[in-house]
Amino acid sequence: MSQQASPRGTFLKVADAVKAQIEADPDMAELPSAAELMRDYKISRGVALRAFGVLQKDGVAEPVPGGRWRVVRAGERTDRRPLEERIVDVITDERLKVGAAFPSASVLAERFGVSRPTVTKALDKLEAAGVLASGGQGRVRTVRAVPIREERS
Repeated sequence: MSQQASPRGTFLKVADAVKAQIEADPDMAELPSAAELMRDYKISRGVALRAFGVLQKDGVAEPVPGGRWRVVRAGERTDRRPLEERIVDVITDERLKVGAAFPSASVLAERFGVSRPTVTKALDKLEAAGVLASGGQGRVRTVRAVPIREERS
């Protein structure tokens, strides 16, 4: 699809094509990157970003920190809390005690579907808050304080 063929509405055609991909692949969890859309549809970055905007407005996709986009499926529940809050749940869900070894950034990155540097930033916040104790380079991070789980309504 080239921009010269239809300069107006190209982003809508790209959005429709991506929606068709999502419907055809029920396991699709992440959208192609802007660069992939640009390459595949021979469009500019602006057109790709407008297509993502249409998908978000239609409730089909949402942005993920780091510039990627994930598929939103009807009826699926997605935890949109900050990553550090979801990581704190690991302590309570796995019933970790003070002094217990905490999972590595690599393990948490895989578990939450984010990059390791993103997890490291969240872990640094939890260390600053006194929830985790830093193990230092090559050493295991440990639980410093067990948070009290608040009831969510």
